[in-house]
Amino acid sequence: MPTPQMLDDIVRMLIQLAPAMALVTLVLAGIALRLEGGSTFTIGGGFTKWMFWAIVLIALPQILLWFTFFGVPSQAINGSVSTTWIASIRDDVTTFVNDFVIGRLAITLAAFFVIRAILDATQGHHPLPSILTAMFLLAIPATAGLIGSLQTGTRFAAVDIMDGLWNYLAGRIMPIAAGLAVIGAIFNFLTNRPATRLIASALGFLTVSAMWRLVLRMM
Repeated sequence: MPTPQMLDDIVRMLIQLAPAMALVTLVLAGIALRLEGGSTFTIGGGFTKWMFWAIVLIALPQILLWFTFFGVPSQAINGSVSTTWIASIRDDVTTFVNDFVIGRLAITLAAFFVIRAILDATQGHHPLPSILTAMFLLAIPATAGLIGSLQTGTRFAAVDIMDGLWNYLAGRIMPIAAGLAVIGAIFNFLTNRPATRLIASALGFLTVSAMWRLVLRMM
């Protein structure tokens, strides 16, 4: 017995809404990042969990290829939504996420985190965690684009994205973090504060790829 057309359209709608839902999870990841410290995060905490779900949602069509690999038919994955009102729901939700959540709400949250950075500085705390969180929220469309560009279109797409993000983190983000650590060390030295930890952090950021290769060779 063939699957009713409405059920196929509902499945297609949910799959086609996955990229929009990934943007929402990135907003939640930014908020969780500040709750966990801003300049650091907990492995297995809220930030990593929301980032994981963002990857899963962006790579959802490729993950569903595993059903075909195991012999389970999944014809409803491909194709367009033919039911008019279901297609209208998909378009409305996508517009709401892009125009309201990302276009307005995320920018407003970033502005509040900038205010939080100023308040942190006035209380003697470091403003960098709130500033980094604001930068993350403002860069959500670029982050989603980066995650989408790293997928390979195969059933291993989610793992390929994680591997690509690791290479991007080690090759692009870590050198920038090392430069910021050096600037912080210089500032601490000029203000008679401890700078050794920041210098050690800069060295660690610059050698993270070498340390990973060393670990692989030791296995």
